[in-house]
Amino acid sequence: MEQHQMDDGNVKTRQGARPLPLRRVRITDAFWAPRRELVRAHTLPQQEQQLRTAGGQFDSLKLTWKPGDDKEPHIFWESDVAKWIEAASYSLAKTPDPELERSVDEAIELLAGAQQADGYLNVYFTAVRPGERFTDLRDTHELYCAGHLIEAAVAHHDATGKITLLEIARRYADLIDHEFGPGGSAEGGYDGHQEIELALIRLARATGDDRYKNLSLRLLNARGTRPFFFEKEAEKRGTVGYFGQLFPVRVEDAERFREYNQSHLPVREQSEAVGHSVRAMYMYAAMTDFAAELDDEGLREATLRLWESATGRKMYVTGGIGSDPSIEGFGQDYDLTIENAYAETCAAVGLVFWAQRMALMTQDGQYADVMERALYNGVLAGASRDGTEYFYGNPMQSDGTIERNKWFGVACCPPNFARLVESLEYYAYGQTDETAIINLYMSGSAHFALADGEAQISVSTRYPWEGSVQLTIDSADPESFEIALRVPGWVDGYQVLINDERTELLAECGYVRVHRTWQQGDTFTLTFPIEPRRVWARPEVGAAAGRVALERGPIVYCLEGVDNGGHVDRISLPRTAPLASEWNEELDAVTIETVGELEQTLGAELYANEPPLRTSSVIKAVPYYAWANRGKSTMEVWIRESH
Repeated sequence: MEQHQMDDGNVKTRQGARPLPLRRVRITDAFWAPRRELVRAHTLPQQEQQLRTAGGQFDSLKLTWKPGDDKEPHIFWESDVAKWIEAASYSLAKTPDPELERSVDEAIELLAGAQQADGYLNVYFTAVRPGERFTDLRDTHELYCAGHLIEAAVAHHDATGKITLLEIARRYADLIDHEFGPGGSAEGGYDGHQEIELALIRLARATGDDRYKNLSLRLLNARGTRPFFFEKEAEKRGTVGYFGQLFPVRVEDAERFREYNQSHLPVREQSEAVGHSVRAMYMYAAMTDFAAELDDEGLREATLRLWESATGRKMYVTGGIGSDPSIEGFGQDYDLTIENAYAETCAAVGLVFWAQRMALMTQDGQYADVMERALYNGVLAGASRDGTEYFYGNPMQSDGTIERNKWFGVACCPPNFARLVESLEYYAYGQTDETAIINLYMSGSAHFALADGEAQISVSTRYPWEGSVQLTIDSADPESFEIALRVPGWVDGYQVLINDERTELLAECGYVRVHRTWQQGDTFTLTFPIEPRRVWARPEVGAAAGRVALERGPIVYCLEGVDNGGHVDRISLPRTAPLASEWNEELDAVTIETVGELEQTLGAELYANEPPLRTSSVIKAVPYYAWANRGKSTMEVWIRESH
């Protein structure tokens, strides 16, 4: 949906590119369907158990905590429950599960019981710090938690038709609208951890009430304006804030900490991706929504500049973002360290959100390329093969001590992973009134509501292991419309067949487009080779100098010690060594095999006058997402290169 802003600041709607509703897509893919079933059958129950026991999130909603008790409610906790409900709702929309639905209903009942009479819902400020609501927006994540609650409510209503959680979310959103409006207690304010902006857009679309969209736009427009709200807030509050002790130099280094939460400049003036990467991704996603919906050229230009900064100069080869652990965020241009890479799972999830919106706004395949890179690598690596252990940060190398955890004190990443995997329908397809858009290759089907009628398309593919995708028109009546099928940017040569007849088509902005009157049974097939390939970083990326990475299709590979004698740091790969693909039954994946060189230690001396002996060694590389599933092991993404 594309919109214009009216003189009164309200929103007027017109059509544009958009994702397909979840119920109009079916995914039966051999790669993704088992992973989604794993999330339903194992990940969601495991996360529920953690929320009930290890975390304490469920119990906190009973409002029984009192000073001196264990497990003081945390400022993040509602968001953990909400993301779990959102993921479970997507699952319920596809697969009935009475036990899971009962658990979701119980969680919603707890949320309803914790909601205050005026709509407010945050246990920390109800039980721990009563009377201090909306006084520390910079640090305490109130609006972040509210945003995730809203997204869960929209997903739950769409999946089940129930309105209980939607009504809870609307009451809270109405209160926020009042408190952040003229004369409200937080007039002119905005959130320290962005999320609610994109959530309010979803709420407006779900309810048809543009008040929520207008609230989101107010929050974005206020951000970064002078005088800086968070500094006025701190002066009024008279304390250093919830995280003040963690950031003792925040006052002295004010500009850096404004950048930390992207409040250093008005959003339309921002050009560099700075600060906390998850906050940035959620904000940039909302900015892109409005850039398209309001036809706002200032927001559009800002998102294009920020995209180039974030993905052109600050993104890991895995699609991970955020190289500075001290702020969980962006470093300087090309500062993509190997040893201390952070690349939070939530940031990769957020990049998928943003890339999808950029792809829909521009209908340019380069954005879907990044969405795919982040999804297959930065996101998938965030959970173990059995779906019950998780990475918070995703390293580029390991000395053998790194492993996934069953849970975290700050548990944002596990349910974030689950909600994305369970909602892939939104990311695989898009449409305008005239065009059916295929962004990600997944076997199944999609139902497009186009201007001239309904179009049903089936998809058959063995991607990411094989380079062929076939679309079949299932619609009973002939229809004239366009199909735009993405050609990944790494593809080197492809063929297009229409009803098995070769057709010469050049990709336009990353898509091959065919407009014709389609008959039932017509096929549109795209084939391209998938072979292992080398990837080198720009010279400015000093951490990767003299190193090479391996990719095959959308998959980034790594060396694991378990396959390579434990010595991945001693391995080098000659530039001319041929790369071979092998199917690995244990990993259920294609691995890459080649012959490299292994440096051998000579003598006991720390230093020697002779170079280390190099011997020939078979090298096996595995998908990055699959590493750390066979016990602790050393790992390298960037392999030393020899000539």
